[in-house]
Amino acid sequence: MIGQPADRVDGRLKVIGSALYAADNQLDRLAYGYVVTSTVARGTVTSMQVPDSPGVLAVYSVYNTLKLFAYTQAQNDETRPPLQDTTVRYYGQMIGLVVAETFEQARDAAALIRVTYQEQPPATSFPNGTPVNPPSGSPTQDVLAPGVPSIDAALAASEVTVQGAYTTSVNNHNAMEPHATLANWIGDHLVIYTVSQGVRLVTARLATTLGVEQAKIHVVNPYVGGGFGNKWGNWAHTPVTAAAARALGRPVKTILTREQTFTVVGHRPASRQSVSLGARKDGTLTAIKNDGVSEMSVASNFFEPVANLSATLYASPNIHVSRQVVPLDAPPTTIMRAPQEANGSFALESAMDELALKLGLDPLELRRKNDTAVNPGNGKPWSSKHLAECYDRGAAKFGWAARNPLPGSVVDGDWLVGMGMATATYPAGRGDASMKVRFHADGTVVVAGTAADLGTGQSTVFSILAADRLGIPVDRVIPQLGDSSSPTAANAGGSSSTSTNGPAVQVAADAAVKALVRFAAQSPFFRAAPSYSDGSLTDGTTSMTFGALLTAMDVPAVEATASSPKISDPVHVFRSFGATFCEVRVNRWTAEPRVTRMVCVVDAGRVVNPKTARSQIVGGLIMGIGQALLEETRMEADGRFANANLAAYLVPVNADTPVFDVEFLDYPDTLLSPLGARGIGEFGIVGAAAAVANAVYNATGRRIRDLPITLDKLL
Repeated sequence: MIGQPADRVDGRLKVIGSALYAADNQLDRLAYGYVVTSTVARGTVTSMQVPDSPGVLAVYSVYNTLKLFAYTQAQNDETRPPLQDTTVRYYGQMIGLVVAETFEQARDAAALIRVTYQEQPPATSFPNGTPVNPPSGSPTQDVLAPGVPSIDAALAASEVTVQGAYTTSVNNHNAMEPHATLANWIGDHLVIYTVSQGVRLVTARLATTLGVEQAKIHVVNPYVGGGFGNKWGNWAHTPVTAAAARALGRPVKTILTREQTFTVVGHRPASRQSVSLGARKDGTLTAIKNDGVSEMSVASNFFEPVANLSATLYASPNIHVSRQVVPLDAPPTTIMRAPQEANGSFALESAMDELALKLGLDPLELRRKNDTAVNPGNGKPWSSKHLAECYDRGAAKFGWAARNPLPGSVVDGDWLVGMGMATATYPAGRGDASMKVRFHADGTVVVAGTAADLGTGQSTVFSILAADRLGIPVDRVIPQLGDSSSPTAANAGGSSSTSTNGPAVQVAADAAVKALVRFAAQSPFFRAAPSYSDGSLTDGTTSMTFGALLTAMDVPAVEATASSPKISDPVHVFRSFGATFCEVRVNRWTAEPRVTRMVCVVDAGRVVNPKTARSQIVGGLIMGIGQALLEETRMEADGRFANANLAAYLVPVNADTPVFDVEFLDYPDTLLSPLGARGIGEFGIVGAAAAVANAVYNATGRRIRDLPITLDKLL
């Protein structure tokens, strides 16, 4: 069954509205929280006037404190719990929570609160900020050939060089589902329904922040309506809602507004990169230098080393990357789909096209020439790499041979037509994971773990892998995700859910079969030890389905839990690779850019479900189109995001999306795991913005190095 296209097992529930997301849950005596946010970017709260309002149960703030303990683990969110001091570190920071009988009463009461501040001038300008070394990790990485004193010496000795400065803007996640938390205390036990990319993250954070044993916290989150990174951490509203519910002795639900999801729960940081490439006249790279600077919020523990990709992708005897940050009084910076790689690839892949132009080479041939069998940063070989085949198959499918290298030379009526491409890549990994597989008397099988499905199809992957191992139809396997009482599986992040949890599903299925066989051997129905195959047990004389056996024995279920270890391979480096090709049309009169075709060929190991896998790649490509042409969060001088809504912050819609052609090579990476699957959740966006920018240049002759590429930059 692995490798065959399958519909989402949870698809019908989502379509008919039966899938309960965090905000959908209802409990008796439920109260509603509404977050109050700051209206200055830096300073202290000096007073808070809270008028009486109908239905209000409590207003929590620094003046009516809910005691929270310091955060003890970094989760790419804020460094300090909310409402514990009067300090304001960014515009839109949570400074209060109104709890009322209804949502409307809480919202209206929040609007009446008047806050005064002792305001200080905020640092809000990323381009003009002073870079400093990051708070952790090495600020530089250098690989130099013997006898080469510096990267600048290597560039000076190169026959051909190019240099460019590239910037990317603040991007916001804007998942369909807003962040929400419903907390309910039963004695000293907490049951919490909250949006998360991993329920174990919630129990770990809340246990220390609330001063509660993890065993007394039950997190339920079976469905997540998109995440892209900012549902990894436990943001300010979650511990406050839990603490408020404890203080009031009744359940409390808090749902962030769309505007609050722009500030309270983080964003992709802005970046700027200076990239210099040196090469011989035949196109062989001799030097890569990438100095990367990212925005970092003073309220956040996350920074993005955007230059890192330049130490990984192409062969060069001399490589230098640097990593710096500009601290700002801005909302938290956090992970967003393909952190480092999405922004880093825009600069590197744009610079590669600029080098190809200067050399008079086809951009694809330049990349082929500098493909490498080892990681240039450390010399270790890749576990499995078929990038050359991705280049070849993608070029053939796209019709790259018909590309006219002369910019602006292809015209179709009112449209200038251009072609561009870029290399796609993302790290692969495999961690520890445990899963449970349980045979039920009704003939179904449940596969359970704490993993999360963000809409990626992880639930369906679990069903496919268990069904394949057990030899039963996929629709008889019921996945149960997002419950902290289940065995500890991998959280949804780093494109490692399937590669980590998949092998655990397989070994758990094997363990469950052994448990079932032992159980059957003790039953009165088999004369000899039975064997299991395709949902049935037989001793050569008697055969019974597992459902019939359990029913006859009046036993509801037989189960087993098993674990799969993390990868331990000091020799190889694990990555997925691919190639993205793009056609862009730019209107000759209005300069409006439109992406009309995209082809992406993917080498990501074994593909469990090509139907949902294709959806993941297409989603990444669409997000790349948004990064390239539309998405930009604008900050005013006072630190306010001016377009914190879906009317002014533009994301791609159906009218913006082209025809997509996605192909998987499907070569299992057996060095990573017996399953051989690598992650693809973040892969599709890497290189997509660069492919669009390179196609825009081919169409117009204008090299845009600052994202997004809006029409005013092309006029």
